[in-house]
Amino acid sequence: MPVAVLVDFVLLSAIWGASFLFMRFAVVEFGALPSAAVRVAIASAFLLPLLAWRGQLPQLRQHWKSVFAIGLLNSGIPFALFAFALLSITTGLSAILNATVPLFGALVAWLWLKDRPTGTRMLGLAIGFAGVALLAWDKATFRADAGGIAPGWAVLACLVATICYAFAASATKRYLSGLPPLLLATGSQTGAMLGLALPALWLWPAQTPGPQAWLGVTIAGVFCTGIAYILYFRLIERAGPARALAVTFMVPAFAVLYGAVFLGEAVTPWMLLCGLVIVFGTALSTGLLRIPAAWRVQKT
Repeated sequence: MPVAVLVDFVLLSAIWGASFLFMRFAVVEFGALPSAAVRVAIASAFLLPLLAWRGQLPQLRQHWKSVFAIGLLNSGIPFALFAFALLSITTGLSAILNATVPLFGALVAWLWLKDRPTGTRMLGLAIGFAGVALLAWDKATFRADAGGIAPGWAVLACLVATICYAFAASATKRYLSGLPPLLLATGSQTGAMLGLALPALWLWPAQTPGPQAWLGVTIAGVFCTGIAYILYFRLIERAGPARALAVTFMVPAFAVLYGAVFLGEAVTPWMLLCGLVIVFGTALSTGLLRIPAAWRVQKT
C-alpha cells in the first residue's frame, strides 16, 4: 500500500473513531435529535461551497429528491440513533456495533439486489451475526436505571442505524449510480439536515448548550463528517472500494482508545472478544478476507 494511501487510511480511521467521542460531548446537552441535526447542518455548510466550486450544483438540483431521501436514510436517521445510544452505552461499544455496517450491507445486497454471496461470505455472515448476538445478549436488559436509558434500547438503536446504512448503500447503487461522490456526500448531509430540522427544533433543549457541547458537535460536523467524506472518497479513488471499506474495521480501535483515555470508559474482555468475532465475520462476508484454498473442503 503506497504511503499516501496508508496515511489517508489511518487518518480517516482516527477521525471517524473520534466522531463517537465528540458526539458524546454534544448529546448530553443537545439531546439526540438536535445534536444530529446540528452535526449535519454544519457538515452541509462545509460541503456546499465545495460542491459549488466544483460546478456540481446543477446536478444536485436535478437529482435532489432521490439524493435527499437517501441522505436522510444514510445520515440523518443513523446519526440520531447513534446519538441516542451514546446517552447510555460507551463510545467503544457504539463503534464496535457500527462495524457491522458491511455485514448488514452484504445481507441487504443479497436480499434486495440479488447479489448472492459465496460460501465463504455466507460463513462470514453467520459468524458476524453470532458476534452481534453475543454482544447484544450481554446488554440485553431493557430496564433503565433511574433517569437513564436501558442499554438494550441503545444497542438496538445502533443496530437499526447500521441497517439504515446498509439499505442506503444498496439504494445508492440502484438509483444514484454514476453521480459524483462529492455530490452524494453533500446531498446526503443536506437531505439529512432538512429531514431533522423540524423534530430538532421541537426537541431543542430549554437550556442553551455550553461551549463544550458546541465544540463537540462542530468538530463532528466539520472534521468527522465533512472532511471525513472527502478523505473517504479520495481513498476509494486511490485504493479502491474494498480497501476503503476496511476503514470500518479500524474505527472501533480508535473509538475504544479515545473513550478509555478521555472518558475513562471501561473496556471489558467480553466486548473485545465479541468485537473481534464481528470484525472477522464482516471481513469474510465482504470478501476482504478469504479462506485459503487448502483449508476448503474439496468436492469429490
